[in-house]
Amino acid sequence: MAAELEYESVLCVKPDVSVYRIPPRASNRGYRASDWKLDQPDWTGRLRITSKGKIAYIKLEDKVSGELFAQAPVEQYPGIAVETVTDSSRYFVIRIQDGTGKRTGIVNGTKLGKQVGKAGI
Repeated sequence: MAAELEYESVLCVKPDVSVYRIPPRASNRGYRASDWKLDQPDWTGRLRITSKGKIAYIKLEDKVSGELFAQAPVEQYPGIAVETVTDSSRYFVIRIQDGTGKRTGIVNGTKLGKQVGKAGI
């Protein structure tokens, strides 16, 4: 019953974000924004960070319709859901999961880490 009483809070809204597909890392070296085609985003839209209980959610949504493009639950920060990029403080790798459990990494061009950290995660 306690879960039913929890409500979702909006922590941050970024109206314009760019998303890039990134290849898997070839080594243990961190992600580098200079390796991607930053002038050719694969998707643009809005980002909302919400929280429900002790979990924050990074939601990528269509700017006009609000339709969900991708979502990443963040149980702790720092953690595996949001990874920094070694050559930029502006880009982050977000690990999303689809309905089948398949995980993929996408890059978001915004200052995400500070907002997720403020959620107390």
